[in-house]
Amino acid sequence: MTPDRASPRARSALIGVLALQGDFAEHLASLRACGVDGPDGAGIDVIEVRTLDQLDAVDGLIIPGGESTTIARLLIAFDLMEPLRTRIRGGLPVWGTCAGAILLANEVTNLDRPSIAAMDITIERNAFGRQIDSFEEDLQISGIEGPPLHAVFIRAPVITRTGPGVEVLGRLADGRIVAARQGRLLATAFHPELTADRRMHALFARIVLEQMLEQQRAGTVDGGVHLR
Repeated sequence: MTPDRASPRARSALIGVLALQGDFAEHLASLRACGVDGPDGAGIDVIEVRTLDQLDAVDGLIIPGGESTTIARLLIAFDLMEPLRTRIRGGLPVWGTCAGAILLANEVTNLDRPSIAAMDITIERNAFGRQIDSFEEDLQISGIEGPPLHAVFIRAPVITRTGPGVEVLGRLADGRIVAARQGRLLATAFHPELTADRRMHALFARIVLEQMLEQQRAGTVDGGVHLR
């Protein structure tokens, strides 16, 4: 798929959404609406990621919610698992929501296929029960200004362990961890793309932009972007 290029005059951040299964379309819409601008109003570019060429092109990647075992199987079938691990080791910012968070964890309960294993966290799948046990809750998220974030949990996981390099960003009222960050990696157990609040997508955009600015200073990326 061709990315949405707002202007050829500016180097915008290209953020991809893994589009093998799950609610990738909602993430694409949220990214387009999250308030990121580049020089000359170019904004960010967004792209569905299904191929190695598309993965190689992006400055950041979202792994959406869906079925974690299915996404893991498709990553292997499309020969994307190892290239994705390599790009993450090279500094690619990645955000996993729900199933995506499960796949980022280096320890997962009841997953019948290898995860991406990029974050030093342990995740319990379906920690709250079946689909009928889905719920919503307002959360205070570190790095998100303003009122609490309204979070939607659907067959959600929970983070049961964090390593020493992992920052806890959000907890439920009972103390269980539902959002964490490790460097340029972000994991949330909920679905920000299912609400009208774009602040989590803006937070991830900032992570991508910070990485791009570091690359620009090193002379490896052209152009520039900023967050409105």
